[in-house]
Amino acid sequence: MSHSTKQEAFWEGNFGNEYTGRNRGGRWVATNVAFFSKALARTQNVQTVLELGSNIGLNLMALRQLFPEVKLSAVEINSKAASELKSNLPDVDLYLGSILEFQPNATWDLVFTKGVLIHINPDWLPMVYELMHRSSSRYLFVSEYYNPKPIEITYRGHTDKLFKRDFAGEILDQFPDLNLIDYGFVYHRDPNFPQDDTTWFLMEKR
Repeated sequence: MSHSTKQEAFWEGNFGNEYTGRNRGGRWVATNVAFFSKALARTQNVQTVLELGSNIGLNLMALRQLFPEVKLSAVEINSKAASELKSNLPDVDLYLGSILEFQPNATWDLVFTKGVLIHINPDWLPMVYELMHRSSSRYLFVSEYYNPKPIEITYRGHTDKLFKRDFAGEILDQFPDLNLIDYGFVYHRDPNFPQDDTTWFLMEKR
């Protein structure tokens, strides 16, 4: 696979494989069920979902529990993770490849990322925002590390691989037809259902 950015090569290769090995198990699905039950409480009639950067499907497995009849689609760059995703959710409509190369031929009620925008080359973010907006028929959802100003953070000893910023604010500025309808924060010390200090934002098209 050819890559537009070094971040894509990073996640398609060995580091992506190692990430897949570290992040798995029923506990993660349980915390995600609790997370999405709150974060998506103000949505209505979600029947189709697209996740950009699905890894092995921990988020989609949680959504399947919350919305048993939902039709799931995913984009994943790492072939090892994608193979495991298909084992976990055989009926998922899966695109194996980069988000930056994905060309949707449909729209979905809900399009979301969770811990993915933080790893995309910042120069490409406006294009990814446009992809999310174009792919969504109603809701956009992002759950990412927040910072009011764009900053880079060293990630497991690697530079230029993790970025914090106001992703939702940039999306809202880029697309005036979106309304922010809910947002929240989940602390890593939550006694029952921790997340990695993630800030989430639910937006809806007018």
